Amino acid sequence: MILLLLQSVMAAARGAPESFADLADRVSPAVVNITTTTTVAQPAMPGPIVPEGSPFEDFFRDFLDRRGGPNNQPQRSQALGSGFVISEDGFIVTNNHVIDGADEIMVEFFSGDELPAKLIGRDANTDIAVLKVESEGPLPFVTFGDSDVARVGDWVLAVGNPLGQGFSVSAGIISARNRALSGTYDDYIQTDAAINRGNSGGPLFNMDGEVIGVNTAILSPNGGSIGIGFSMSSAVVTKVVDQLKEFGETRRGWLGVRIQDVDEGVAEALGLEKAAGALVTDVPEGPAREAGIQAEDVIVSFDGVEVTDTRSLVRQVGATDVGKTVRVVVVRDGEETTLKIKLGRRETADGSGDVPDTSGESAAPEVESMLGMTVSTLTPAIRDELGLSDSSTGLVIQEIDQTSEAFEKGLRVGDVIEEAGQQAVETVAELEAQIASAKDAGRKSLLLLVRRGGEPRYTALTLQ
Repeated sequence: MILLLLQSVMAAARGAPESFADLADRVSPAVVNITTTTTVAQPAMPGPIVPEGSPFEDFFRDFLDRRGGPNNQPQRSQALGSGFVISEDGFIVTNNHVIDGADEIMVEFFSGDELPAKLIGRDANTDIAVLKVESEGPLPFVTFGDSDVARVGDWVLAVGNPLGQGFSVSAGIISARNRALSGTYDDYIQTDAAINRGNSGGPLFNMDGEVIGVNTAILSPNGGSIGIGFSMSSAVVTKVVDQLKEFGETRRGWLGVRIQDVDEGVAEALGLEKAAGALVTDVPEGPAREAGIQAEDVIVSFDGVEVTDTRSLVRQVGATDVGKTVRVVVVRDGEETTLKIKLGRRETADGSGDVPDTSGESAAPEVESMLGMTVSTLTPAIRDELGLSDSSTGLVIQEIDQTSEAFEKGLRVGDVIEEAGQQAVETVAELEAQIASAKDAGRKSLLLLVRRGGEPRYTALTLQ
């Protein structure tokens, strides 16, 4: 009796439905199979090598003429995927990789009817595409839900066309949220609902029949489902879909800063209360520079939303309307400052900036060892060797102890230290002075601005 009672309590806690049949019946008519046809040019095949004047020359010429020449003709290949209708007038959402490069797109509905589809717009960054079909009557469709309120452990339903087998339904739970794979704007829902090849572009439903994700990828050593699937969250998809429907392209906000996460060492070196926010490493020409943001500022709030890390900031900025004026709160020299910034457009930004011109380096470099590194001043010869511009300043790392903290934190030979303790350093003496100053101030670490291949990054090194 006790065992049965415990089982009953556990079942109630899971909230498992007796059946998914009613939900499947309700949403399946809006889910579609997508078949794409692509013309693939075949590689040129060399003809037989026959000496000129050979008795076989005429034979091979006639043979190739009958085959249509020495090159194979272009062939047409097909690919399968899934999608779902989001409006009665025929707008359809799928994955970009399902239709990428397609010459023809055919949509098959749950009823068996087929219609050709037109590509309205696509976004490679989120792997989302919007199609349009023309139907004589209204089409069954589904609506988006709020993925932000979905919880780990909630039941979900994946519907699609796995492995080309036709309409198929699989159920599972949300295993994790806010997963990032490789994209800048990633916000994936992880689920153990079976997702296989052909499910790409299909919907992930909550128990209310709302789409909270677009099935996009799986993690698998063998190409089949092992219970780790990823669906791009509706919080990201809805914004992209709206823009693709309206403009045929995305129009993301652009702040115009290069940023990195704030780790414990950087937070201590800057005197921050916690390791959070986005540390500005560079400010090229753009909205941020015009508004007064500076390198070494830490962005802690954007448009009224707390910035936890660089990923959250990038997503917030990208989801904000181009041209909107937002309030950005930064920490500078231990004080919070609020700036108003009118956002540009990410897709048209070049991200370039001017580099200050300096001169007057000595012919022979100064060399000194400190903090596990051997550093030297920049000379014209060293600049040429490293492929640096004449305006580059700082101290170059000539050698580095592989057992040192500097090596552990990613510094390497050839990196250029441009700043130490938020001050520009061009001589060994200036770096030594910043180390001494940090120690006198009771700092446990020193913040360095290091540039590699033109990309800046801040690193905090512990002071002995």
